Amino acid sequence: MKMIGYFSLIGMLSHVLFIYITWVVIQSINFDHFFHKNKIFEARIFIIFVTIAIGTTVSRFVLDILQWSQDLIYLF
Repeated sequence: MKMIGYFSLIGMLSHVLFIYITWVVIQSINFDHFFHKNKIFEARIFIIFVTIAIGTTVSRFVLDILQWSQDLIYLF
């Protein structure tokens, strides 16, 4: 049961880390051409959602690769 707790903690930390990294990277992109000038709030919400989507997708990919690499021992 402790292993499930460790995997949950690693998963949460991974998601937060990759969302943060994605947020830092997305801040360097100029989105002014994609949004109207009076829609600042909507643009920020969109950027937050895109950041969460990309960050969790990358995190899930890394966690899947780690899990699959641990499961390779059952192949042999």
